[in-house]
Amino acid sequence: MSEVEPTILLEDGPLLAVNKPAGLLTQGVPAGIPTLEAWVKAYLKEKYHKPGNVYLGIPHRLDRPVSGVVVFARNSKTAARLAEQFRDRLVRKWYLCVTAGVPAPSRGWLVDWLLKDAEQAHVLVVPEQLRGSRKAELRYEVLATRDELALVRVELLTGRMHQIRVQFAARGWPIVGDTQYGAPADASASPRDTPIALHAERLDLQHPVRYDWVSIRAPVPTRWREFGFTEAQGWLSLGLSLPR
Repeated sequence: MSEVEPTILLEDGPLLAVNKPAGLLTQGVPAGIPTLEAWVKAYLKEKYHKPGNVYLGIPHRLDRPVSGVVVFARNSKTAARLAEQFRDRLVRKWYLCVTAGVPAPSRGWLVDWLLKDAEQAHVLVVPEQLRGSRKAELRYEVLATRDELALVRVELLTGRMHQIRVQFAARGWPIVGDTQYGAPADASASPRDTPIALHAERLDLQHPVRYDWVSIRAPVPTRWREFGFTEAQGWLSLGLSLPR
């Protein structure tokens, strides 16, 4: 369960962006389980005094233990236009993560073939073009290190299930807290629900009405202070404004 409330990052016509806290489902069933979708609908219903059901398009999602930018559409036309941008890989997505183990080299391009086990909600790295697998690509750069931890910036080039988590873990650099993919375990924690050190920090897309480019950033969770990277490096106090 999330320890903090979501916050509105952008409200621009039919485009809405929210900072999702780690531990909160983006969308889910059965009814009654707290989700970001339900929170946003309640926000819109109260703010605009809407009777009845509130429409909300959801063109993408974040894993439950991941925090950061999630965008929504307030009408069906906007939802279709956003979905098209995500499908055609026009949306640019940057993440921050803290890894247990320092990636080497300090910057690189990772390419893997991933196979999803839907029943177990788990993903495996498999041989190239194995039946049912999908190609996954990302770029990364190590921003800072401390002991055996690394603060890493990631540009996600494809949008596969658990992609960053799996690709880093496969190389011995699991995301801190991600016991599902090999990080040190806490016996009292649920591997699927516990917050992990992965944050969707920036998302760039075309506005669905004006078609100009919009850059949306989400501040890093304050709990990340415990990792010991200094604010002088800019990543916590500024939410790390990432260059293209």
